[in-house]
Amino acid sequence: MSRLFVDHLTVLDFSYFHPKRGVVGESWIVDVELDGDLNDEGMVFDFGHVKKLLKQALDSGMDHTLVLPANLPGLTIEEPDNRERIHAEYVVNDRVHFRYQSPREAVFLVETDDISIDSVAPMLEAHLNTLVPDNVTRVRLNLRVEEIDTAFYHYSHGLKKHQGDCQRICHGHRSRIDIRRNGTRDHDIERDWAARFQDIYLITREDLQDSDLPGLTHVGYDAEQGRFDVWLPEDHTCTLDTDTTVELIAHYIATELGREYPNDRWTVKAYEGVMKGAIAEHRP
Repeated sequence: MSRLFVDHLTVLDFSYFHPKRGVVGESWIVDVELDGDLNDEGMVFDFGHVKKLLKQALDSGMDHTLVLPANLPGLTIEEPDNRERIHAEYVVNDRVHFRYQSPREAVFLVETDDISIDSVAPMLEAHLNTLVPDNVTRVRLNLRVEEIDTAFYHYSHGLKKHQGDCQRICHGHRSRIDIRRNGTRDHDIERDWAARFQDIYLITREDLQDSDLPGLTHVGYDAEQGRFDVWLPEDHTCTLDTDTTVELIAHYIATELGREYPNDRWTVKAYEGVMKGAIAEHRP
């Protein structure tokens, strides 16, 4: 028996619903190990096939979706229209705290009452084990978050103009932030922005809709994949005048810093999940 491993096979960027935190953006790094017998080529499984088959299965499943805990008390989920769409609503004490509607493919359901690495990993691992050849006896999946020793935040958004899965209205990221004032790292300012954006949903102003639910902000738009709508607590949102790409998020933060501290030069390195992002500057 031999064992093959691929560290950092992919990163799952998604959002999930939490009864207290709301819609939470998250990024999980995926490592895999494969147990098995050597094939005629002296391999357990070709690295190229691992990356193509298993990475594609993960990226086309949970990545860039809203992950819902199907067994959460108070959360109702309906799939009308021959399962082409999905509706979800979270109600506590007869009050709606969250509502969501979208094409079915934009949601990933997990039979649990809490979304965590421990609750999701077995489901993903079981699916991957159905895809490998017979000489592979087991696929082991390791999900982990990036180790970040400075400020970071969780954010969710949707990019209706995007041609890929970023157009889905609730997907997100767990992101570090690097802010430099006059060339020097400013950890206090980083912590301040991390606090402002913790568990935030970033809205493009033109996507705001009139809300029929008290205390909830309605965001909605039509995109290539279909119609998307979400209703969220207002205090969990931040509205930008622009789209919410990472380039424009970095620009927004740099501009706000320039407004608050006009005599300083600011450089903002905003991450979109793991090891990618955008840089924006503001000069006095």
